[in-house]
Amino acid sequence: MKLNRTTLRSVEILKLISKRPDGITLDEICEILKMPKTSAYDIAVTLAETGMIQVTKGQKQVYTIGLTAYRIGISYTNHLDVLATLEPELKAFAREIGKTVFYGVLAGHEVVYLCKSEPENPIITTATVGSKNPVYCTSLGKAILAYVDGDTRERVMDRITFRQKTPRTILSREDLLKELEEVRQKGYALDAREVEDHMECVGAPIFDREGQVLGAISASSLYKPQEDYEKLGMAVREKAAAISRVLGYEG
Repeated sequence: MKLNRTTLRSVEILKLISKRPDGITLDEICEILKMPKTSAYDIAVTLAETGMIQVTKGQKQVYTIGLTAYRIGISYTNHLDVLATLEPELKAFAREIGKTVFYGVLAGHEVVYLCKSEPENPIITTATVGSKNPVYCTSLGKAILAYVDGDTRERVMDRITFRQKTPRTILSREDLLKELEEVRQKGYALDAREVEDHMECVGAPIFDREGQVLGAISASSLYKPQEDYEKLGMAVREKAAAISRVLGYEG
């Protein structure tokens, strides 16, 4: 049986990029796969156009897995359709707590939103399925970053450029590391009006059967001084733990 060479190379590139959540350059792809730069570039452009990979422009272009690939790849984890499992859980949870609920995953140094469930009377949120936000100022990002392995955390943090979105945004690596330690102690993370002045979010990690972080869920609503965010955090943490158990996690 004759296999198509370009297709094989495309699969090899996707596999390589999937192992580098912090991103990889075209030069690195060519070096690791022993592939001509022109061939790798043509494949990368096609994959980017179809949403299979995403391109972050800087001094050098960096490639990470795209939303299309996430939707395909995350469909089955440990023989379970993760999104199909998550969606009814998140819909019920959104109705229960009366807040908008998201599921997001790590994409380079950002979080990409894959699911969104709203209560009966939702508030308007800027985050939509497919949109992205930085890891350092979102509850989803902090919840994921707190529980990934140390090497991945360091690679992601090396790529962060801290930018002030509100007066409460974290602006240093040291402050972020300190908060991630608090996240590990509590089991949930806060976006304390760090992305938008009027929005407060609480997030907690989702684990797979092997104990690896798949992503995180969050509950978002308008900030209310009288809101008990510790209580909300525990509710989100418990829901994330329940979903993780459904996905086979026993930790």
